Amino acid sequence: MKMINAKGNVCSDPVARIKAETDRGEMELEVLLDNPVSASNVMRFLESNGFGVQLKDDEGTITISARKGEELPKAAAFKTQPADPANEAQTHPKPQAAPPSPEPLSESSGTFSVLITSPALGRDLELGEALMKSFLAALPQMERLPLAVALVNEGVKLALYDSSSCDHLKSLEKKGVAILICGTSVNYFNIMDQIGAGSISNIFEITETLNKGGRIMTL
Repeated sequence: MKMINAKGNVCSDPVARIKAETDRGEMELEVLLDNPVSASNVMRFLESNGFGVQLKDDEGTITISARKGEELPKAAAFKTQPADPANEAQTHPKPQAAPPSPEPLSESSGTFSVLITSPALGRDLELGEALMKSFLAALPQMERLPLAVALVNEGVKLALYDSSSCDHLKSLEKKGVAILICGTSVNYFNIMDQIGAGSISNIFEITETLNKGGRIMTL
């Protein structure tokens, strides 16, 4: 079994280290982490690559055991976070529940991806927010859908529960479009518990997914 100590690493670093091991043919892994967002990203990466995954959260030390092609007992939820509410979401944010299973992508999907870095389209904030909402409302109606929509920096605010664009992102999800939310950005703005659409992701996964889409539309 390959042991990987990824405590103190955030964003894409743990996933990149694990990918390097799986690319070398490693079939059994044990990963130590101390960040629920990183742990969620690692679990999703391993499960998407055919690993059975089990999680143990021991007072802030998260251990993920994984075996290729083997079903392991489902992991328990992350334990209660540190008592200091001012730092809770920033240091140990709650993992986001998995979104509903989307419809399969049609043959017309996936020729491009969308990268959104701001909640507004253009420099004028009021006009830009209205334009971005209209863009996201129109996107699910298109015959050719994107492979993914990635939200980074202030763009993650479009996925907030009370955002007027959240429902449009959910519509894209239901049509099979991956909605990837940058976990580093979410932590920076301290809004983890306010995300209402998409999956918390990392720059490694976002970059890999955008690359699969071929052309990238950046807003």
